[in-house]
Amino acid sequence: MAGRVLVRRAEGEGFTEDLLDNDPGFRALPDRERRLARELVLGVVRWQSTLDWLIDRRTEGRRQKRACQVLLRLGLYQLFWLDRIPDHAAVNETIDLADPAGVSSQAGFLNGVLRGIAREKEAVREQLAGLKTEDPARGWSHPGWLVERWAARHGAADTLRLLEWNNTPARTFARVNLVRTKPGKLLERWREEGVEYDFGRWDWVPENLVFELKNHPPLQKLGTFREGWFYIQDPSTVLAVQLLDPQPEERALDVCAAPGGKTTLMAQQMDDDGTVLALDISPERVRLIEQNCRRLGLRTVVAGEFPSDEPGAPAEGLFDRVLVDAPCSNTGVMRRRVDLRWRVRPEEIERLREVQLDLLRRSALAVKPGGVLVYSTCSLEPEENRAVVDAFLAGARGFELEQDRELFPPEARADGAYAARLRRR
Repeated sequence: MAGRVLVRRAEGEGFTEDLLDNDPGFRALPDRERRLARELVLGVVRWQSTLDWLIDRRTEGRRQKRACQVLLRLGLYQLFWLDRIPDHAAVNETIDLADPAGVSSQAGFLNGVLRGIAREKEAVREQLAGLKTEDPARGWSHPGWLVERWAARHGAADTLRLLEWNNTPARTFARVNLVRTKPGKLLERWREEGVEYDFGRWDWVPENLVFELKNHPPLQKLGTFREGWFYIQDPSTVLAVQLLDPQPEERALDVCAAPGGKTTLMAQQMDDDGTVLALDISPERVRLIEQNCRRLGLRTVVAGEFPSDEPGAPAEGLFDRVLVDAPCSNTGVMRRRVDLRWRVRPEEIERLREVQLDLLRRSALAVKPGGVLVYSTCSLEPEENRAVVDAFLAGARGFELEQDRELFPPEARADGAYAARLRRR
C-alpha cells in the first residue's frame, strides 16, 4: 500500500496526505499498521532528497525508472530511519513490491542495491551525519535556494534548528470548544475514550485551551469529536485571533476562512454572541466552514463566497474586527505539509506578495473607524509578512500598526506564523 501511494504521488496524481487518506487499502488497515504506513509514506517524501543522494552514490547517478526510484527510497528509509524494522525484512518486503509496481524485471537490481548498502550500514550512517553539516540542504532534504534564504536571515545555527524541526513528524493539537464544554469535562471524557494527551503552554495561548494529542483512536470514533467538544488546531493559529481580540455582540469578518479554525475560535471568543462573516473563494470551501460550525454548535457564523471579481470590500466600514489570513507560501508549516518543500518556488513568494497586499487593501475597507484589522500568514518569509504590512501602511490613510509578531517554529514549539494588529483611527 505504501509503495502504491508513493508511486502515484511520484506520477503527480495529488498531494501525499490526500492520496494516503483516500486509499482504500490504507483505510482498511488496523490502527498499528496504518500508523506505520503513514510514517513510511510521509517519511519517504520528507527525506526524498537525502534518499536520492544515497541512491545516486550507489548507482553512479544513473537515472532509474520512476517506480524503481520510489521503491529504492522506501527500502532505504526503512534501513536508515526505522530501527525497529530488521534489515532483511526491509529489503525483502521492498523487493516483493517490484511486481505490483510494474518493475519486476528490476527485482535483482533492487536486491543488489539494498543489500549492498545494508552491509555498509554504519559507514553510511556516518556519511549521512556528515552531510547534515557539509551540505545542509541535501543532508536535511530541503531545496537549496530555501536553505540559503533562511541562512541569510536566521544564521547557520538557527537554520539547522529549523531544518531539523521540519523533518520531525508533526504533532496533533486539539483546541477545546468552550461553547460546548469545559476543559475539565473534556479531559475526563478523553480518559474514558482512551485518548492520551498532554498539557501545552504558549505565552499567546490562554491556559487549558490547547492540548497535545499524543495517542488516540481515529477521530471519527471519538464521541467528543463528533459532538464538537474540540477542534484540531495548531497553537500557532491562535495568535492571530488573540491579536484580533473579538468581543461579544461585535461584528467580525474573516476573509480567508476555510476550513474554519480561526473563524470558529473567533466565534468562541465572542461567546457565540454577535456576528462572524466567514468568506472564502469557492462553494466547496464555504461548505467546509459550515460543516465545522455545525459540528461545534456555533450559531453566529455566516459563511459565504468572497467577491473576488469586485474591487471593493464585502461590506465597507461595517465590521469591528477584520481578519485577513492571507494565502501564502506556507513555509512555516513545512513540517506538517510534507509535499510543500518540493512544490514551493522562489518566484511564488513575490507573486503572492502582490496578492496579499491587494487582499489586505480591499479588506481594510470593511473596518469601521476605531476597528481592528489583523493580517496573518503561516509564512516565515519577510516579503510576505512585515513587508506587506509596511507597503499597506505606506499607501493607506488612517491605519496604524499596534503590534506584530512572528513565531519561529523551534523557539515557539509550534508551526511558524506571522500576525500584525492594525487599528483604523
